[in-house]
Amino acid sequence: MAPTDLPPPQDPSQRSSAKSTQPEGQDSGSDHQMRVIGLMVGTALMFIGFLNVFLSISGGFEINVVPFLIYFGGLAVWANAAIEMPAVRYGVMTGAIGLALGFFHYGEVLFWHKQVVFWATVLIVMYFMFNEPKKSG
Repeated sequence: MAPTDLPPPQDPSQRSSAKSTQPEGQDSGSDHQMRVIGLMVGTALMFIGFLNVFLSISGGFEINVVPFLIYFGGLAVWANAAIEMPAVRYGVMTGAIGLALGFFHYGEVLFWHKQVVFWATVLIVMYFMFNEPKKSG
């Protein structure tokens, strides 16, 4: 085939079968990009919400529920992108959305709410700092 010759056009049904010839467990380029975007957006939202909670604890001032909504929304986005096992992924997402809706319905943030979010986040970050990922292969 000469370099100027184009392959014959494919039927759309044939294109989808060509995509499925990838080995199991290998993400396509767009799937990988969406995971990276989800990780970045989720981490950024969690950081923004956590920063407000941390500053309110250290400064001694009250906050409303918005930082908690941002934090738990970011946790749901992050879990969707980062957690591989579907049961754990959807469990974390359901828990995060449930907590956000609970705080929204309650409408008030108490000091112990902020302490629980702060220390749970510290423990989670420490876990990921000291846990080495398993190498596949």
